[in-house]
Amino acid sequence: MLNTLITRARSGEKIAMLTCYDATFAKLLALAGVDVLLVGDSLGMVIQGGSNTLAVTMQDMIYHTRMVARGAPHTVIMSDMPACSYEHDRETALTNAQTLLAAGAHIVKIEGGGDMVETARYLIENGVPVCAHLGFTPQSVEKLGGYKIQGKTEESARAMLADAQAMAAVGVSMVLFEMVPAALATQITQTIQVPTIGIGAGAGCSGQVLVLQDLLGIYTGPADKAPQDYKAPRFVQNFLQQGGSVQGAVERYVHAVKEGRFPGEQHSY
Repeated sequence: MLNTLITRARSGEKIAMLTCYDATFAKLLALAGVDVLLVGDSLGMVIQGGSNTLAVTMQDMIYHTRMVARGAPHTVIMSDMPACSYEHDRETALTNAQTLLAAGAHIVKIEGGGDMVETARYLIENGVPVCAHLGFTPQSVEKLGGYKIQGKTEESARAMLADAQAMAAVGVSMVLFEMVPAALATQITQTIQVPTIGIGAGAGCSGQVLVLQDLLGIYTGPADKAPQDYKAPRFVQNFLQQGGSVQGAVERYVHAVKEGRFPGEQHSY
């Protein structure tokens, strides 16, 4: 399934990806035509109520990956490697990645550029498909000083291009860009022979991803914060407002991505 999707993306078909954490939504999203279900460590925020993704464990990811795989056995499933599950030891990274594949994932996602290239290479050499996550990396939110756009300076843009090229060279299946200037994401997409997925990275990527709860307009921030204090990121669009139903909202999103109507300039940096 993964190779077929990549072939279609290389031929110009846009990839529609959404996060998913349970069997019920997995089945619904698959029926609506979503290409990839991302079992994201974003569950630490939208499911567990935390303020970031750092408390998510491997056991959390294994559990939710199993549930999503049970609900959508014929859809590509990508699972996040949570913080501290892959950064320090390649053997540990491989063991954890293989565990996610055994739980039902077809590809794992790791955050980071140059410092993670050799880890990505090792996983791929041992049969684990990898998606590289560049730009804003949520597991590094404290190091980055908050939720900030990445790649804005000439130096950081060159570094991101080099990281993407290095990841492509070792054989990653996809590269995901988060909160990256649209022009930069488009340039890199045109430079590497690997499908790219954007979230806050403009329409020039090979596909798009959103957090499901953002798409439905039902996420209002961490559990311990007042909803009125939460402001959705610029790249979010509430598709439920016009979709009429959850199924309709997801279908509208898929069609908008496939037809190049989402994201618009107002969703990009």
